[in-house]
Amino acid sequence: MPAYNESDTIVACVTRVLEQPFVHELIIVDDASTDDTPQLIASLSDPRVKVLRHQVNQGKGAAIRTGITAATGDYVGIQDADLEYNPADLIRLLGPLNDGQADVVFGSRFLTGDAHRVLFFWHSLGNKFLTLMSNATTNLNLTDMETCYKVFRRELIQSITIEEDRFGFEPEITVKVARSGARIYEVGVSYAGRSYEEGKKIGWKDGFSAIRCIIKYGWKEKNKKRLSA
Repeated sequence: MPAYNESDTIVACVTRVLEQPFVHELIIVDDASTDDTPQLIASLSDPRVKVLRHQVNQGKGAAIRTGITAATGDYVGIQDADLEYNPADLIRLLGPLNDGQADVVFGSRFLTGDAHRVLFFWHSLGNKFLTLMSNATTNLNLTDMETCYKVFRRELIQSITIEEDRFGFEPEITVKVARSGARIYEVGVSYAGRSYEEGKKIGWKDGFSAIRCIIKYGWKEKNKKRLSA
């Protein structure tokens, strides 16, 4: 669980994650928060919670990288601390993994009939454009590449070098799991997106960064495969 200045939601989010009976451990990576997030995390007493802290803010991708390195369970899932995604949906993502069908499962916000908060048209259009670009690069048919919700076999995700420190993690990891030959599934999840006034952090600059990452890692992984052939 990457967390940066999420004092309004961090305790509720942690509580809802720990309510899921399959949770073996919850690794919270505080990315040098400047609000009350560190104090609220320190007050948590559940023995499944492990707290790691960056002394300098590095970005969401860096926080995810730190958490993945420390993970010990069979599967590794990513849960943002802002409650835009419902922890009760994690059981859906585990289904194809537990059945031995998948190595990674994406939780799609567009592949579901569940309730969704209605927010930004251009943000939604941007997500679909980035997913289309990613699919053209990876030859996948994902509906939501930019989703936060991804669950991996631990051995798979720990074998991949994560280079991006910010929101470029999503396109980077999509390219890399695709090139690895991993079995990728999608399941629908609900979504309660925040407005920028409520603390949403991703912006148009991150969209351009995602385009850069799709091109960069698509080209890099393609050439790596060609050189190893």
